[in-house]
Amino acid sequence: MAETLAAGAAETDGGKQPRSVRVVLLALMIAMMLAMLDNMIIGTAMPTIVGELGGLEHLSWVVTAYTLATAASTPVWGKLGDMYGRKGSFLTSIVIFLIGSALSGMAQNMGELIGFRAVQGLGAGGLMVGVMAIIGDLIPPRERGKYQGMMAAVMALAMIGGPLVGGTITDNWGWRWAFYINLPLGAIALAAVGAVLHLPKKRSKAGIDYLGVALLTVGITAIVLVTTWGGTEYAWTSARIMELIGLGVASLVGFVFWQTRAAEPVLPLHIFRSRNFTLMSVIGFVTGFVMFGATLFLPLYQQSVQGASATNSGLLLLPMLGAMLVTSMVAGRVTTNTGRYKIFPVLGSVLMIVGLYLLSTMDTGTSRFTSGVFMAVVGLGMGCLMQITMLVAQNSVEMKDMGVASSSTTLFRTLGSSFGVAIMGALFNNRVQDIMADRAGALGSEVTERSAQLDAASLAKLPEAAREAYQYAVSSGTHSAFLLGAVIAVLSLAAAVFVKEVPLKGAGPGKKDTGDGAPTAAVTEPV
Repeated sequence: MAETLAAGAAETDGGKQPRSVRVVLLALMIAMMLAMLDNMIIGTAMPTIVGELGGLEHLSWVVTAYTLATAASTPVWGKLGDMYGRKGSFLTSIVIFLIGSALSGMAQNMGELIGFRAVQGLGAGGLMVGVMAIIGDLIPPRERGKYQGMMAAVMALAMIGGPLVGGTITDNWGWRWAFYINLPLGAIALAAVGAVLHLPKKRSKAGIDYLGVALLTVGITAIVLVTTWGGTEYAWTSARIMELIGLGVASLVGFVFWQTRAAEPVLPLHIFRSRNFTLMSVIGFVTGFVMFGATLFLPLYQQSVQGASATNSGLLLLPMLGAMLVTSMVAGRVTTNTGRYKIFPVLGSVLMIVGLYLLSTMDTGTSRFTSGVFMAVVGLGMGCLMQITMLVAQNSVEMKDMGVASSSTTLFRTLGSSFGVAIMGALFNNRVQDIMADRAGALGSEVTERSAQLDAASLAKLPEAAREAYQYAVSSGTHSAFLLGAVIAVLSLAAAVFVKEVPLKGAGPGKKDTGDGAPTAAVTEPV
């Protein structure tokens, strides 16, 4: 096709996208859905998987292997896209993800499944980065907000529909189809992107920073393992956790040192000279911390304390995710129409703090309506933050660093989610176990010694006194977890206050303004 992105930008400013760009955007949304939906579906299928393959003691590694591979590969995919072209790296990540999905569906034991999930995670790391970076190339900054609102809608849909889809697939087709379902969707995305997206191939004379990749991978792996194992597999003060912390710190310090000397660093440190980019990284970390912590404990609270059905666990989050969806769309549209954005990080952080505090006040007598209102407040706050952070981060760097900026922002959000789930989870578990031991004595300690989280069937079998004690313990545990989230969210507000407000410009034939006042060349890549 002879259309150019400059022409596409002009049509965008006129309110109409060329057909080729719309097709690519649809394919990108499908690819993003694959990355977001996978863990949500697998979570519902896990009891069935364990029942067939065994290996209950290795259950956590099915998720951990995927998370580790995704986090470790995210910066690498971003850099590869910057060096050699986004289309090739994005298509490669889709292929790897589909190979991992097919192999996971064919796994014959838990060890094979864990290994194939790691392959799947390697591809997933490139899916999110590729979507963000290609949108950064295709859509001018002024228009990007409304399309990133679409991405927030995809995320909300995945979080709501994932558990329901996973349960339906597992019950009717078997758990292997929870992986096989990725194949037709991935093939559609692969074909559409391959046929319609035509970006000039890049050739970089510089080699890949293998030492930087190795140091970063070791550092991220150690951090994720600390947050995954700490307080569960091993005590926080155990030798294994201390060793991992030491390894992680040493690797990351070595990584930073090496990035100042590498010819083609995998994560150029100069991008952190941009105040807005650094602040968006902080806000992204906090948003990940809060969002994944909330999605973990809200269904648990509603099932254990309010007696909601576990089958509809995805729908329990509808007030929060629905509010997030609406706000993301509105924030994107307002940003597109005005070119201004600072109000959203500030307002979003305030709403998130208030919402988390309100959630921390829930007790055994809180109604579903009341908790739904509190969740909606948190959702409104996250909706102001989810995609605006990526938009501002991308516009704070030069076009040649678009992939690195996208991958770094995604990485910080991923690490935030790992820390959020681990730290809030440890606080919750300790609180529940202490209260159960205090209120239910030996029986309380016995029922929570394996896990502080009981399913509905286990809860129904408890004596009434123990069940009431557990409900009180869960409400106290969620109080502590959400109160911690509110404190952490203050960091987001502090960062948002210092964001530099620079109106976004539409892409034109000359230069376009970045979100941090640094001009970059307008995109003229053909589509």
